[in-house]
Amino acid sequence: APKKSSIEGTVHMINETYRTMPKVSIAKVEGKVGGGGFEFIQSFDMIFGEKGKAAFAQPEITVGIIPGGGGTIRIPREIGRRRAMEIVLGGHDFPAEIAELYGLINRALPPNKLTLYVENLAYRIASFPAESIALAKKSVLAGVDLPLETALLEEQYLFGQSVALPTSKARMNFALKIGGQSREMEANTNTLLEEQGENPFAILEEKEK
Repeated sequence: APKKSSIEGTVHMINETYRTMPKVSIAKVEGKVGGGGFEFIQSFDMIFGEKGKAAFAQPEITVGIIPGGGGTIRIPREIGRRRAMEIVLGGHDFPAEIAELYGLINRALPPNKLTLYVENLAYRIASFPAESIALAKKSVLAGVDLPLETALLEEQYLFGQSVALPTSKARMNFALKIGGQSREMEANTNTLLEEQGENPFAILEEKEK
């Protein structure tokens, strides 16, 4: 088949849509994910796996083909050439603990903490302004995708946009009003959330009772 000149209409376009969308995506893995499934969640913003149960693999080489959903491209960019070669050419499972060590996933957590941690993090992120989250994500992706100087200029531009947001102005004014620049407040940023009546951990605390 001839080489395509665009990813439009391919699985890469689907994965890139998830990677670049303004919303946050988090994968919580409690079993084995391999092949196209693993390539799909490589486009997510964060991946967490269950210790002793979660495993990750690119097994395509065992049947004589190569990963076709971005695995040979994304993995070396994330964790380097040598470890990518081990994963792609070895074709075997990597338990969550090794995946964390290699940088394939954010964290490997025990079963009794995985869901709690992921929900905790998701609620915390969701408590922040959606526009600010979108700008922060866009800036991080610029740092990954663009040359350094270009990325720094993009960050400067996006920072200006974030400062101009009405929600940001209100939050910054509130933070200053309650002593946001004081040593005590800077030592505990969660206090600022609680003062605004936005405790992202409240639902989790209810579940634990």
